[in-house]
Amino acid sequence: MWLFLYGTLLAADRWRALTGRELVGAPAALAGWRRVCLRGTLYPTLARDRGRVSGLLVRADPGMLRRLAVYEGARYRLRRVGVRCRGRTVAAHAWIGDAPTRRQWP
Repeated sequence: MWLFLYGTLLAADRWRALTGRELVGAPAALAGWRRVCLRGTLYPTLARDRGRVSGLLVRADPGMLRRLAVYEGARYRLRRVGVRCRGRTVAAHAWIGDAPTRRQWP
């Protein structure tokens, strides 16, 4: 499964600790969204907007997805998104939280 990373999972050491693999992917962008804080936290999520979020498109197998789901927790769900990567649109999934704020995430 293609997974679009846009926040804390972009940290190579965190990715390696969670998946047991090196972080390898391709630069990608998600239009119609922006990166914001999840309500009551300092963690990132996505909110619908006219913006564009840069990130990384990576391959994830079922075992990786199970470990990442534990890390993301109950407030995040995998949602289908279409990201632009290398000049084409790719069907992917992104972990998106249940309560976005308007406050931009660093």
